[in-house]
Amino acid sequence: MSVVKSIEVVLPQDAVYLAGSSIDGQVVLTLNSTLVDPVVKVELVGRGYVEWNEEIGETRDYSRDVICNNKADYVHKTKTFPIKDNWLRAGSHTFDFHFNLPPRLPSTFNSKIGHISYFMQALCMGREHILAKKKLYLLVQGISEFRQRNLSENPLSVEAEKKVSYNCCSRGWVSLHVQMSKNTFVPGEKVTFTSEIRNHTGKYIKTVVFALYAHVQYEGFTPSAERRRRADSSELLRQMANARIPAFNSTTVVSAFNLPLVLSVSSGSQENEIMRTSYELVVTIHLPWSLSTVKARLPIVITSTRDDKPKCLQVDELPYEDQLV
Repeated sequence: MSVVKSIEVVLPQDAVYLAGSSIDGQVVLTLNSTLVDPVVKVELVGRGYVEWNEEIGETRDYSRDVICNNKADYVHKTKTFPIKDNWLRAGSHTFDFHFNLPPRLPSTFNSKIGHISYFMQALCMGREHILAKKKLYLLVQGISEFRQRNLSENPLSVEAEKKVSYNCCSRGWVSLHVQMSKNTFVPGEKVTFTSEIRNHTGKYIKTVVFALYAHVQYEGFTPSAERRRRADSSELLRQMANARIPAFNSTTVVSAFNLPLVLSVSSGSQENEIMRTSYELVVTIHLPWSLSTVKARLPIVITSTRDDKPKCLQVDELPYEDQLV
């Protein structure tokens, strides 16, 4: 039977941490028997990594590729707990810890190409070997580099129109006008916008799709230290409205959704940044009878300051806790 029964990291229920905030918690070590000369410590670690394959050479030889990658270390702090008389008896022992997060941190992030992760790791060590360890991932919300600027929140308005053919010889047009009272938001905030649709065709328009996209530009290096970039997009949110707009008619649709509680802030400029993120709201009207669509694209700015208070998540809600090492 092992001398260590269990080791746990205990944190408050509100586990969304803003960059620059403090983390207070406990390490609870439970022993089956007396442990002599123990080392009990806790680590705060934050790091990022990106990697992708791409073809090399001017002629793009698809039989060869090169791995592009990049990494960044954001924080690494360790606290070793003092042990009185250098031994611990059987039973439970509680150790309090306190860490301050650096003020310049990117948000927790995960994709197929890269990730930014933060975790607390507790360890109990005997003579030159680890007896037990426990890792617990954190959700960290980054702070905007431009938080001190006077950000404008002017109303945003975008229009799109398309001429279409239907029923062989008939022609018409569909227009889309989307308005927002502002385009700057913080994580967890409610986004509300209005779509005005005019259907100047002899066909029904049945649905309108609203989607929020994150466009990420990754930065990496080849083995020969050549700088490379790769762009990738992902859909964060998606809604569908049953518009049911009759022929030669118009309607107005008011839509709303809540942003995720943790998001990368827009257009950061940190020196050790391995990725940059921008956001876009796309409103799409599908016209299956003409094999075309009408799209309106609205840029969204995500910012965060120390005054923002995102809702609290429990740490066990992390969707990728078991995927990161």
